[in-house]
Amino acid sequence: MAEQRELRRGDRITLTGLRVRAHHGVFDFERAEGQEFVIDVVVAVDLAAAASGDDLARTVHYGELAEQVVAAVERDPVDLIETVAERVAAVALSFDAADEVEVTVHKPQAPITVPFADVSVTIVRRRA
Repeated sequence: MAEQRELRRGDRITLTGLRVRAHHGVFDFERAEGQEFVIDVVVAVDLAAAASGDDLARTVHYGELAEQVVAAVERDPVDLIETVAERVAAVALSFDAADEVEVTVHKPQAPITVPFADVSVTIVRRRA
């Protein structure tokens, strides 16, 4: 049985439910029409230094993170939401204070032929 990787315990900054219209998917109609993707990002970061000095430069600016995540999801279409998740993880880890990130990409309008509430992928990546 495969071991699921989880974000380590510690300080976190969380963005939940970022909504982005983009054109990812395997099918031509997904690329042509686009659809909504919902992104959750949890960034592990030591918040002690930022809090003790009240210093934005020592944390992850969540407003900038949100804007960069949306821009990354909107850019050039890919087939897989796994690829989108990797792209978002790279954005989060580009912030100096970020140690680790968990990204979930939801595709609530995925072309599935049975009733469903959501489909998503979740990845965890650590700074190299």
